[in-house]
Amino acid sequence: MPYTAVDLASHAEATLDELPEDGRREIMETIAAALVRPYSWPEPGGWRGALVFGPRSWVWFTAFLGGIEVIDLRWAVRCRTGWQVG
Repeated sequence: MPYTAVDLASHAEATLDELPEDGRREIMETIAAALVRPYSWPEPGGWRGALVFGPRSWVWFTAFLGGIEVIDLRWAVRCRTGWQVG
């Protein structure tokens, strides 16, 4: 069965909308990395979640039959005053 479905929790969707283009791109690549590794998913339908990390991002997700639901996500960028997390 191909794993192709990705749902975004409303909080994750709002966070994604607020990110700059390069942040959105990295988050989408991080989500894709999680999606193509179903062996690393928590048991579908349970209360467990999993983290996957990108170069400057992380995605927290849970699994369901056929895909994942992104519960939360973050992207960090270095600025003049330090690290900013979005």
